Amino acid sequence: MASKLSPTFAYTTVYVKDVAKSVEFYANAFGYTVRRLDESHRWGELESGQTTLAFTPAHQHETDDLTGTVQMPRSGRERNAVEVCFDYQDVDAAYKRAVENGAVPVSEPEEKEWGQKVGYVRDLDGVVVRMGSYVRQPKSKSKSN
Repeated sequence: MASKLSPTFAYTTVYVKDVAKSVEFYANAFGYTVRRLDESHRWGELESGQTTLAFTPAHQHETDDLTGTVQMPRSGRERNAVEVCFDYQDVDAAYKRAVENGAVPVSEPEEKEWGQKVGYVRDLDGVVVRMGSYVRQPKSKSKSN
């Protein structure tokens, strides 16, 4: 019998200063399509595959009163406890588009030892966005006898 408690990962929520600006920024900088921006501008969603990327104001009485206030980075040397990661076939072109559309450059794309090309930017609220290629299987070393 299948468990009724088997979860499906629904969405990740990013707390931001201005939902409408962040939704527009992510659409332009990272190439997403806006699924929804409610009339109050207190909730926005992007089409991002199986899981939704959602945005809501950093401070709102519904969540602040229940779970505490959101802590935002105070400087470029601090970051949120969560990083948003996107995979692209052409990381260099994606990184360039993000920066041209207002993302703050952190680290240009470079090849990593685990077989992925990775670059980092920050969004309008200081959230670190990791832009990477799809991870490739390591090349097998042939043994010569």
